[in-house]
Amino acid sequence: MLRPVTVGIDGSPESLAAADWAAREALRRRLPLRLVHSWNARPQIGPSVQDEETREHWSGRLLRETAAALRECYPELAVDSVEETEGAAATVLLAQSEESELLVLGSHGYGAVAGFMLGSLGSQLLARAAGPVVMVRTDGGRPADGAGNEVVVGVKGYQDPAPALLDFAFTAAAVRGAALRAVRAWSLPPVYGYGAVGLDPVDGQEESERAALTEALTPWREKYPQVEVVEQVESGARGEVLVRAAAGAGLLVVGRRVRRPALTMRVGPVAHAALHFAHCPVAVVPHD
Repeated sequence: MLRPVTVGIDGSPESLAAADWAAREALRRRLPLRLVHSWNARPQIGPSVQDEETREHWSGRLLRETAAALRECYPELAVDSVEETEGAAATVLLAQSEESELLVLGSHGYGAVAGFMLGSLGSQLLARAAGPVVMVRTDGGRPADGAGNEVVVGVKGYQDPAPALLDFAFTAAAVRGAALRAVRAWSLPPVYGYGAVGLDPVDGQEESERAALTEALTPWREKYPQVEVVEQVESGARGEVLVRAAAGAGLLVVGRRVRRPALTMRVGPVAHAALHFAHCPVAVVPHD
């Protein structure tokens, strides 16, 4: 059974733009699209602006109309929908991530997905989702997709640098027919900050970093021979280097180390920088 591309919608222009991005991603990957809307039907203390029947009607209408609009734009797309009336939105979407290829969200929703960038829902999803989460930044219109633009991925580590991360990045480039820019940022050891005499702080360091990056990418180049790979090694803070490299990209891919047990809501400084400052969609991929 094919795992869907799942998108959380709340009726805001931002979430609907994310649904449009998710639809195109599903088509590229030849996967179905799943629309998810969650609202809590449990009794509330005090008066409610909308009664349960009204909310249920609105929720069903939102899903039907969104699915119909996407089918009209993309006739080949298989679309289904899930309406949840029990449980918090984060709980519902985390459960959906277990059976999805990736989870997609808009960056500035006003309802169930509100506050993705800084709110508790986004933090929980990014820190605890079973699979990749893609944040689609938009100002309310259709987000720039950049299907022919580069996919940018940050590569860290000398040994086995996160297979899940590189597999996702190479796949994303392959389905887009885009080049993959693999970026490795490095910095000097602290000792050089104290004016060590007779030492060249960059002597051999960049060459070593380039060799490490080439070695890390070699098996993936062999697995995805159709993907053009651009290697970029640059000195500087990893988050800043990645954001600059992704200035004209169609997608930025960053990793998030899985924490067991997942008690924290941290995604790491690099993912944090990408989510706040990159202008293209950002995929956060969990890995060991």
